[in-house]
Order: sequence, then C-alpha cells, then structure tokens
Amino acid sequence: MKKIALIAAVALALPLGAMAQNAAPAKPAAAKSTEAKKAPPKRQVTRKAAKAVEEVTPISDDTNIVLTDADLEVAKRVSVGKAQCELGADVTVTPDEKKPGFFTVSTKGQKYRMHPVESRTGAIRLEDPRAGAMWLQLGNKSMLMNQKAGLRIADECQTDAQIAFAAEMKKNPPKALFDGADGEKK
Repeated sequence: MKKIALIAAVALALPLGAMAQNAAPAKPAAAKSTEAKKAPPKRQVTRKAAKAVEEVTPISDDTNIVLTDADLEVAKRVSVGKAQCELGADVTVTPDEKKPGFFTVSTKGQKYRMHPVESRTGAIRLEDPRAGAMWLQLGNKSMLMNQKAGLRIADECQTDAQIAFAAEMKKNPPKALFDGADGEKK
C-alpha cells in the first residue's frame, strides 16, 4: 500500500517539476512598472461624444444620382417633419433646399441622405444606397429600415397627416379586395 502511495506522489510531482523548469523567470517589479508606463491608456468613446460628433458631421451631398420627373413627383408626396414611432423613437424627414427631391432622414444620431425610388406598389420609398437605409411611407404609417443588416431601425412611425389618415381608415375602411360593388363577398 505504501508503494502505491509513493508511486502516486511521484507521478503527481513529475509534471509540476517539469512546469517549474519551463516557466519563465519572474521579471523584477521595476521592469513591470516601465512597461505599464510605455503602453498608452486605452480610451473608449462614450455614446454621448459619438452622438455629438455625428450631429455636427455634415452628410455628403455629392451624389451622382439624377432624379427623373417621376421621382420628383414622388418627392412632392413625401410627408416631412417629425414622425413619432413605437417604443418612444422618432424620425425626422427634412427636404434638401439645395437639391429638390433629396431628403435628410435622421433618428437617434443617425442621418441618411435619401432620394425617391419608384415603387410598383404605390408606396413612397426613399433610399440611401451608400448606407443601405430605406424609408418606406404608406398613407397611415412609415418605417425606417437598414437593408444591409436586415433590421427595422424605427417602426410604426406616424406624422400628424398619417395619424389623420389612419383615423379615417378606421371610420371608413376600404373595400376588401374580393368584395363586389354592393359590398357582398364573391
């Protein structure tokens, strides 16, 4: 029994002895303090600072996009101003005074330079191809999406005009697609 205990003790001690031989010699305390002085401190940018920079950074208005007459007609129907969204978010759509048909869409420190894009459904669609953002405006609500990431940045957004349109839809709902002229389902 004593032999087994002795063999077990030696088996455990061998790897510890090998590790001790391979370990690097400890550096003196003075060497550690000079290394710490050489490394510059890592600074993290706070959200508040990043937002302040974003707000004063102008959006590039250099674009090679030429709007058609149809695009300019769509631009006339864009609902501008501040839209309140779900979860307390808001989106502001501002027309560009220097370039008709272009808009600045901003929310939570993000700004996009958008222009109208033809939509087959009749929805008003603004896009920022560089950032991959899209503003989709329906009669009763709008949403801001990041197409590259596949995310909705802001949803259920409504301007005063869209709130009025939604209330009117509740009072006088549109006919269902398969309703006849007399309102009877076919």
